[in-house]
Amino acid sequence: MNSNNIIFTDSSRLITESLVRAGADVFIGYPITPANLLYQYASKRYPVFMAAPDEITTLQWMSGFAVSGHIPVTATSFPGYALMIESINMAAMMELPMVIILVQRMGPATGTATRGAQGDISVIQGTMSGGFSLPTFSLSNAADCWEISAKAVEVAVKFRTPVILLTSKEEVMTMYSLDKSSLGPINKVNRTFYSGNETFVPYEPNENLVPEFLPVTSSEHQVRFTASTHDKKGIIQNASPEALANSKRLHTKIVSNLKDFTWYDLDEQHEAETLLVSFGITAQACHEAVAELRNEGEKVSLLTAKTLLPVPPVYYSVCSRYKRVIFAEENLTGQYRQLMFGIQPPAHIEGVNEFGHMISPMHIKKVIHNA
Repeated sequence: MNSNNIIFTDSSRLITESLVRAGADVFIGYPITPANLLYQYASKRYPVFMAAPDEITTLQWMSGFAVSGHIPVTATSFPGYALMIESINMAAMMELPMVIILVQRMGPATGTATRGAQGDISVIQGTMSGGFSLPTFSLSNAADCWEISAKAVEVAVKFRTPVILLTSKEEVMTMYSLDKSSLGPINKVNRTFYSGNETFVPYEPNENLVPEFLPVTSSEHQVRFTASTHDKKGIIQNASPEALANSKRLHTKIVSNLKDFTWYDLDEQHEAETLLVSFGITAQACHEAVAELRNEGEKVSLLTAKTLLPVPPVYYSVCSRYKRVIFAEENLTGQYRQLMFGIQPPAHIEGVNEFGHMISPMHIKKVIHNA
């Protein structure tokens, strides 16, 4: 290992650098703890940085940049995200690419700004009216911050959608040593705009159910964007078959292309009957717990979810192979466990949960031993 490659950094810096290298070119934000470092680094790294007066304005400005052909980013926490929800729906309806970094902290309401959590999954799942899903990715280590952040830009552009990057206070504000040579190259997203000679139809879907994009700056074609129910031409309609089909497509384009952005790590041990499922910062505790359990002769497997929403079908396939499935997540109610298996899950689906404290490897091991 070359000592010249060792850097002392944090995940906020890695996420910022990755997004910019992937092609994100605008950051708009309103400072909020614990997303402060993302805001600070953004002011130095993005080609365009704007300080908004509030979170509602943030998403409105992002939408303005997006319709002009830019890829905007913001970073917030629950109180700010709550204010953004209506505008996120607007951006999704207009099919605008953007990335929203949600740094989780302990709630409810303003809660404790300096204490992390994993309690916003239900909020994200319920962001879109109608139950439509937004691509949501969880960052669980430095490699994820580097690789998946770049992929988030790609997904936002390829599928014309807002994308949520989910992280937490401990992940983005903790300093650590890193061998920078372990970070692979990031290619800028190759973005193309409609270049045909025929009349541009702004919401005419291609084979992957995603329309071609043309910014409002075009001088050759009329371009329409609207957040109201509309037909393929972008003409507002109440409930015509074409307009309703177009709105349904917003959901279908995400779930039908899910295989293209399903990312997870699966560490399966032969003959294991217990599966740990986790994501984000808690996945690190799970890795440590699994290593210790195996050293003690316990057989256990680990699924680290990186694509959280929509829930990839492969997660159900993996879970079906085990007699005991334990979800480890830092929230009171087991939000991801409930999302996958309901409020009253089968008896073999269990949870390791904490509220106000991180989940320790010892806690995980205790639950597994108490079978």
